[in-house]
Amino acid sequence: MFLSYEVLTATVFDKVLIANRGEIAVRVIHACREIGVSTVAVYSEADEDAPFTRLADEAVPIGGMSPADSYLDQQAIIDAAEDTGAEAIHPGYGFLSENPTFSRDVTDAGLTFVGPSADAMEAIGDKVQARETAQEVGVPTSPGSEGGVADPKEAEKIAREIGFPVLFKAAAGGGGMGMRRVDDPDELRPAFEEASQQAESAFGDGRLFVEKFHERPRHIEIQLVGTEDGAIHFGERECSIQRRYQKLVEEAPSPAVDAELREEMGQAACRLADQVGYQNAGTAEFLLTEEGFYFNEVNARLQVEHTVTEMVTGIDLVKTQLRVAAGDDPEVSQDEVGFRGHSLELRINAEDPLRDFAPNPGTLSAYEEPEAPFVRVDSGIEAGGAIRQEYDSLIAKLITWGRDREESRARALNALRGFEVDGVPTTIPFHVAVLQEENFVNGNLTTNYLDEVPVLDEVQGKADDEQRRRGARVAAIAAALEQTGGLYAVAQQRPLEGAEPATWTQEGHR
Repeated sequence: MFLSYEVLTATVFDKVLIANRGEIAVRVIHACREIGVSTVAVYSEADEDAPFTRLADEAVPIGGMSPADSYLDQQAIIDAAEDTGAEAIHPGYGFLSENPTFSRDVTDAGLTFVGPSADAMEAIGDKVQARETAQEVGVPTSPGSEGGVADPKEAEKIAREIGFPVLFKAAAGGGGMGMRRVDDPDELRPAFEEASQQAESAFGDGRLFVEKFHERPRHIEIQLVGTEDGAIHFGERECSIQRRYQKLVEEAPSPAVDAELREEMGQAACRLADQVGYQNAGTAEFLLTEEGFYFNEVNARLQVEHTVTEMVTGIDLVKTQLRVAAGDDPEVSQDEVGFRGHSLELRINAEDPLRDFAPNPGTLSAYEEPEAPFVRVDSGIEAGGAIRQEYDSLIAKLITWGRDREESRARALNALRGFEVDGVPTTIPFHVAVLQEENFVNGNLTTNYLDEVPVLDEVQGKADDEQRRRGARVAAIAAALEQTGGLYAVAQQRPLEGAEPATWTQEGHR
């Protein structure tokens, strides 16, 4: 069942400040506009002329070029909200979106944080506590440490007990930070120290969680929204195609999940949320193997890939976030959540797939989004805009919908061929190759996809072909110029019989 437009257009706040940048800031601004809510953008020096600052009703500078001096400056953001009369702060994703201190400070300032409470965030954001919660409510977990580990000797002991390979994960955060696979004891200490240092830098907590590494699982996540009456799930997303534990392609529904498994995983996610009193949007991540599914972590925020869930359910998750934050009923029950068709999201990043997806900051000399039926592009940039090294490399998200997976795939491939981005290398050639690769077409996906499928060889081959074509064109032009030059020389030496010399040859302007 799809919600009527009127259900989600009731005004919930008069004014909302968006504590983020780029495409997610644009996304939240559009949602607010549709329900009559004024918006305030905050921006760093790097984003002074960014599209989202012009799209918002008001824009307030909050600091320097770096995130630490701007989008992570909690007090500057709260001050901006108070100065502009905003009633609520939407954190988007990343930056302060999963920071319980910020959530608590926003609330203490008399404002509304559009997200879960600090208490719920602390309960579910810590991997160790989240694992314990999962076990309490009967959600399957992988074998691993009972708490955060700070000593590599203890980590080695646990690893030997559960068996290699194992995975180190930051106890206090996610997003792939502080995550390392270890295949044998000799690798353990350096991997532990590296992961711990990265976790300490990213989250201020170097403790690591040690768990059994599952070979060739699928990464399946469940979208949920916690309410006062209990959590509701909105089905699953398949996010198995990743590089460095960062997602590249997402889709809903998963080719591997049927209605029975969807409901089982969805109810597991809801039990987790209800156990900690979680309210607002969140995502429960699972690893799906042939033996079953295992709890991974909860992301206490809106996800980048929320778009594919919106496309197959017809529910605007950002508007739902605003309603729940305002204390209103989301106007949807579990029975009213329906699924229709299939949606794909492709992350268009300023990264070079042939250099291990290395970020490539730079200025977009050209940028034109594709226009085609059932194609959506979420972006926050324009031609002449810069992808800066201080920030994420995401340029845009290309989202398609089809009546089935094949139609959605075909529409995505067509849209990619009409997506023009010049000035920086992008992941577009990678996505073109993936969409035509046999395993992807057949839905045979695991988190090992990039390691096992030679899709990057296809990208390299296309790049080599283009280089050869370019070389051939250059050679042809050079030959033509040489021939033209020769003809010109002959013409100069042997003018036509009876012809008068050209004026310029007599005036010294050669």
